[in-house]
Amino acid sequence: MEQLVQKIRNRYGYAWTVLRGLVKTDFKLRYQGSFLGIAWSVLKPLMMFCVMYVVFGKFLRMSDGTSTYPVVLLLGISSWQFVTESTNVGLRAVVDRGDLLRKVHFPNYIVVVSATIGALIGYAINLVVVLVFALISGVRLTWRVVLLPFNIVELYAVTLALTLLMATMYVYFRDIAHIWEVLQQLVLYSMPIIYPLTYVTDRGGWIADAARLELLNPFAQTIQDIRHNFIAPETQPTIWNQFGNWGVRLFPIALTVALLWLGIYLFRRNSRKFAEVM
Repeated sequence: MEQLVQKIRNRYGYAWTVLRGLVKTDFKLRYQGSFLGIAWSVLKPLMMFCVMYVVFGKFLRMSDGTSTYPVVLLLGISSWQFVTESTNVGLRAVVDRGDLLRKVHFPNYIVVVSATIGALIGYAINLVVVLVFALISGVRLTWRVVLLPFNIVELYAVTLALTLLMATMYVYFRDIAHIWEVLQQLVLYSMPIIYPLTYVTDRGGWIADAARLELLNPFAQTIQDIRHNFIAPETQPTIWNQFGNWGVRLFPIALTVALLWLGIYLFRRNSRKFAEVM
């Protein structure tokens, strides 16, 4: 056992040290020069929540009619912000750190992972804020909270997979950043994040069936699972209570694993050429 631990340390010890240093540096520089500093990691989803709640909850009345809806909305926005922050920073990580990669020898994937971990730290802070709002709103936590780490790991895995894929493409095609800016808005409004899934499924018919298919999207599936296990297990539909077929239930997880494998494979295959291309 000791030999195995020592072997792991020898192989990944240096990479871990570099990763830890990059995460600290990136997190400090992210809000450097701003008056509120790290508080922006909380204020941004809160401001977006206020806008979305007024527009969709009050004017358009796209609400599930429960007292937990505002907290559920805030949790969904915070979760999606983690995805967008990870991908927006991570897809440029290799190019932005090009000088460092040419001067210091360490695995290229570390610069992408450090960007996603930096966003994950901000997400953890937001989850604490959501917890405070939930307790103030009278939300009663259930045993399902113990499942939350597994949901977050899945969300991180699919986010890392997408970030690795786009970081690889961005080295060759800078247009990826502009395309993703448009696509992420399309994905946001096509998923039950700013509107409750029940708003559509309660209408019945083929529209309800089509809406349930949104849960096959790993992002939608994990965010709904996080909402269900953290805040509102009684009102939040998930792939586990909307489909009885285990093949359908496990599809988003299988897709996440496949995307992560593809992202790692393509990134490692092209990483040796990054310095030449840049």
